[in-house]
Amino acid sequence: MAHGLSGIDWSAPWHAPWRPFGQAASAELARGASVAAALNRVQPPACIQGRPRQFVPQSRLPDNRPYEAFIFETACIPTRDGLHDFFNGLVWLALPRAKARLNALHTAHWHGAPAPSARGAARDGLTLLDESGALFIGPDVLWDALCAKDWQCAMVSARALWAQTRIILFGHSLPEKLVCPRKPITAHLYRVQGVGQILAASGPSDEMEAIDAIARIDQALAGQLDAAQLARKPFAHLPLLGIPGWWPANEDPAFYADTTVFRPPRAAT
Repeated sequence: MAHGLSGIDWSAPWHAPWRPFGQAASAELARGASVAAALNRVQPPACIQGRPRQFVPQSRLPDNRPYEAFIFETACIPTRDGLHDFFNGLVWLALPRAKARLNALHTAHWHGAPAPSARGAARDGLTLLDESGALFIGPDVLWDALCAKDWQCAMVSARALWAQTRIILFGHSLPEKLVCPRKPITAHLYRVQGVGQILAASGPSDEMEAIDAIARIDQALAGQLDAAQLARKPFAHLPLLGIPGWWPANEDPAFYADTTVFRPPRAAT
């Protein structure tokens, strides 16, 4: 398949939230569509600032216009033919409210910057979530252990709690990296509040229920995203192949003894 997408294994657990969109878009690509055209054909567009979203070729982005501001003003998402923008498009399809909220926050802070090149803590936090963020929905015990980098608790002694937990990749650089899985690939983990047990241990019973669950998570996330909070970097760090059920080798507790990947807390070093 064109654009480097032939290496995607849609059976991988990290693709679950957008598998229906991804497989449909891949079929369009196989028929010769560009990435932008394939994404546009997958489902009716959501709205960005009240206008129907549209994926457009990267050439539509003016040289003098910032990417996020262009999306905010036109509802058009410049899209290149490759893995990175393909996965960005899938996140837009699966989590449109949260992506639109993140875009609005990016644009507000770009307009408020003293100079176009000035980023600041808020835009850094927004970018971390947008590029390498993953969403955590699960018990306090696991979240606290991950924040503390207590890998023995999070991955071994409290391992059964992962049956009550779901991780959804939000940052589109993560699935791009996972096309060639490597143990050090690490996400900035962001906890979504107020969604309870939307994704229960058994998982949704069919595709439509799965899409509905993701839509409710999308709505909750969009309602809580806040630039001031993200400026404080409220993230835990999680090597993704350590998630139970995501990689066969992590069934052995020794998998987590690799301190070059599962690093101890900074104070302990």
